[in-house]
Amino acid sequence: MLTSILVLLLFGCLSGVTTVLFGFGGGFVTVPVVAAVTSRGDAMHVAVATSTAVMIVNAVSATVLQARAGRLRRDYLWPLAAFVAVGALAGSAAASFAGDGLLRVLFVVYLAVTIVDSLARGGFLHPPGEPRPLNKLTTTAGGVGIGAVASFLGVGGSVLTVPLLRRKGLPMADATAMANPLSVPVAVVATAVYATAGSGATGYLDPVAAAALLAGSLPAIALARKVADRLPDRVHAVAYVALLAAALIAVAVS
Repeated sequence: MLTSILVLLLFGCLSGVTTVLFGFGGGFVTVPVVAAVTSRGDAMHVAVATSTAVMIVNAVSATVLQARAGRLRRDYLWPLAAFVAVGALAGSAAASFAGDGLLRVLFVVYLAVTIVDSLARGGFLHPPGEPRPLNKLTTTAGGVGIGAVASFLGVGGSVLTVPLLRRKGLPMADATAMANPLSVPVAVVATAVYATAGSGATGYLDPVAAAALLAGSLPAIALARKVADRLPDRVHAVAYVALLAAALIAVAVS
């Protein structure tokens, strides 16, 4: 038990760093580690649910820091966030009925597709052009899709919103900054659904794992903000893809 807590603390620190630098909210870090250390049979459900709970605190904390730094742009956040919340309700409800093995397979497939897309399609690794606004279809249908997939897999949506905003011409620092407030509606809606599902008193949530992760992530968020602006844009983009690859490997072998 002690070893598991220490592992969660360590990965909590990592999730805090990725929340600020990549807008992940912790999902891609916390899902693999919670799935690996939990003793419950529905490991992936517990991992996804606990990830969304941690994501609320991480994403809100990082949003406050990014707002103070002036990196949040309202025209890219609203009304996209409202449609993301609608999709999150549908995605988290669907995940409650999905098998644990299916969640694991879809998580791996989702990461693999995102990595290939980021490397093969233009507009992500290369320096961005002039920023362009989101169109109505992307805001509405795209927002619902982002919320559904993010809450289903417990990843906060950053893996969809960051490439989307990047290809709209935003620097990585701005795209990852705005992934945090866009993760909040996903995390809140999904946590509410997962907390009332499952067989435990807190549904699929693991409060002990969540507390250990947050004990590591919150101090790391404050420290990571100091280095976020120093990363060169291309290095930032390559590191984003590399972290996705690491998360894919972790889930695939766990």
